[in-house]
Formats: sequence, C-alpha cells, structure tokens
Amino acid sequence: MTARLARIYRHPIKGHGAEALEAVDLQAGRTLPWDRTWAVAHEASRADGTGWAPCANFSRGAKAPQLMAIAAQLDEAAGQVTLTHPDRPELSFSPDSEAAALIDWVAPLMPADRAASTRIVRAPGRGMTDSAFPSVSLLGLASLEALSGQLGQALSPLRFRGNFWIEGLAPFAEFDWVGQKLRLGRAVIEVRERITRCMATAANPETGERDADTLGALQAGWGHKQFGVYAEVIEGGRVALGDALEAL
Repeated sequence: MTARLARIYRHPIKGHGAEALEAVDLQAGRTLPWDRTWAVAHEASRADGTGWAPCANFSRGAKAPQLMAIAAQLDEAAGQVTLTHPDRPELSFSPDSEAAALIDWVAPLMPADRAASTRIVRAPGRGMTDSAFPSVSLLGLASLEALSGQLGQALSPLRFRGNFWIEGLAPFAEFDWVGQKLRLGRAVIEVRERITRCMATAANPETGERDADTLGALQAGWGHKQFGVYAEVIEGGRVALGDALEAL
C-alpha cells in the first residue's frame, strides 16, 4: 500500500484546539501556515513575544487536561478564531486584539494548582512549535492503531496534536525517516527528530479527562515515550489529502 496523507491539522492557538484541513501550502523553513501562530502565556511565563520560547512557558494540555477538549476554527481573512468546548459557550475573538476574552473564557478550564493564563503572545515569523526550529510533524495511523491495541482502547489522533497523519505504513516506520528527505505532495521535507511525548496525550479530546496511560503504554510496548517525528520544510509546495509520501 502506498503511503498517503490521510489527515491534516493545524492548531491556531498553541494548546487550545485543532482544526482539520483538506490542503495547505507549505513554505521552506516555515511551520505549517497558521499553526501555533499564537500561544497563551501563564503567570510564571518568561515569554515576551519577541521570539520562540519553550513549551513550559505556555498553558497546555500537559498541565491543564481540559484544554485538550477545545476545538478551533480560524477565519484567516478576519484574523478571528472560534473556540468550542463541551463545558463552555462558543467564543469568537481576535487573538491580536481581544486576548482578555480568551483569558476569561479559559479560566474555568485551568486547574487551581497550576499557573493561570494571563496573556497571548505571537512569535514573529514562525509558529510556536515545541521544537526550537520551525517544524511540521508527521505521524502514522498504523502507529496509533498499535498504541491503541497496547492500551486496549481506541485513541483519537487529536491526542497527539500533529500536522500530517500518514496511512499505509508499518507501525512506527516513521522513525526510520530521521535524516531523510521525503516528498509530500509538491513539497519536500527533511525529517529531523523523533517527538518525545508528554501527559497531554493522556487526556481525551472529547471530554478533557485523563483516561489513557499513553506514556506508560509506549514505554511498556516499545521502550520509549516517542510518537511521531518533526520535519523541516526544504521546498515549499501544495499538500493535500490523498497525496503520496515517498522517500527521495
């Protein structure tokens, strides 16, 4: 079976919802357009919006599992994001000018023993990915199925906040791509490193409740806590659902 692109996701606000896409235009040296364009800094954060900052500076599902149940939709032309959550009313706002609306909306979802969200930051020229370099992430649906089998429960791809989900691979075959260049649609990417996972993946994206020991299952089944890979866009181009993935 040919490896093909089965799902595309972007996350306009880091840690605050995913949005499914049918196609995207990649640019060399950049993150997926509008992916992690904004991030929500908490009261202990040192992020100042002048550049990239590590994930510990931001409110995210690893520390606040209810955030994992947020869904997002971006109106690119208006610069407006709409968020939904099973326990909150729908919110439409501009992250650049109406940050207070998000801070108020998300407050009931934040654990009392964690640093509260305080402001929205935007890294000039790139998305606030977990990797220090501008990256896109690739994950295998067969790997997800294998991990689901290890746990004995079906896992949603949304637990892993990835950009590109590939079908037609053997479980964890994506790890073999590290150091290789791949053609995906009309773009060329170079796989740089594996992704080490955190507690965000333990939370159910429908409920926001932690209900799966994903990290324990990865360790027990494969001796590590890694899932998916980070890649750098080498040559830009359009990428759409159904496009083939091939090694160069």
